[in-house]
Amino acid sequence: MNEPMFCDPVSGVCEIPGRAITDAPITNGLASSDKPIKLVYFTDPICSTCWGIEPQWRRLKLEYGHVLDISYHMGGLLPSWDVYSSGGISGPSDVAHHWDEVSLHYQMPIDGNVWLEDPLASSYPPSIWFKAAQQQDKHSAVIFLRRMRELLFMEKQNICKPEPVLKSAAFAGLDILQLQADFNSIAAGLFEADLALGKQLGVRGFPSVFFIDNTGRSELVYGAKPYTVFTTALHKLMPEARARTYAKGLELFSYFPTLTTKEFAVLNDLSFDAAETTLRGYQEENKLWVHTIASGQLWALTASL
Repeated sequence: MNEPMFCDPVSGVCEIPGRAITDAPITNGLASSDKPIKLVYFTDPICSTCWGIEPQWRRLKLEYGHVLDISYHMGGLLPSWDVYSSGGISGPSDVAHHWDEVSLHYQMPIDGNVWLEDPLASSYPPSIWFKAAQQQDKHSAVIFLRRMRELLFMEKQNICKPEPVLKSAAFAGLDILQLQADFNSIAAGLFEADLALGKQLGVRGFPSVFFIDNTGRSELVYGAKPYTVFTTALHKLMPEARARTYAKGLELFSYFPTLTTKEFAVLNDLSFDAAETTLRGYQEENKLWVHTIASGQLWALTASL
């Protein structure tokens, strides 16, 4: 018998246990923008499915970022193990095997042993750190979130603890003292506002991506979906939207500090094997550094180290 999973690769969703889906309308409680389409992304730092859609997500930003006003919101996947129980998942040790399956399904590197060696008690602390980072710079906050996920999924670091969080903040170029001050003051309230907005919009799992035009019409992409599902949702609201071209190959690292093999494949329209061969070639030329775990690789420019 196949039980529902903490982050189920079949459904492509990390669900909040017990939250029912609703038909809540999109309200005007979102900030205005000069760009024609708002993209409201509900995620969670420990959402393995959200890690799984990073290839599609990064491509969407490269091709359509000029028409999308993207805002990141935290959803509160794991308040604590005292209140979490879903589909046979009732404690940290239950997650390790599921993460291994998620990794295999999405071809994104994950080491689930963090749940055996140094398990996280909640996803709330890293979510609050992210809200603190957003107060400094929204772009740097996204780099910060990405780096926390790399440390969690690939290096088995518990991002509830300050050390990997502050390491990620330094990587993103954030002011550490300001980050700590905001974490201890306003960030928790901002996180609560995200949770309230999620309930208002009927968010019950992650990733949840809302496309909203300036009339309030919306399209929801729920869970991990192929790239064409994201672009179809956008074109329903803005048929005239055209994809930008972007530099490929090694030049992709001018957009993103790190790329997994799967991300490089999707962004270059290559098979996974062809992407790995290309990346190995760059490595042999000493242009790329690679961090390898059993389930995959993370690549960066040698010059950036």
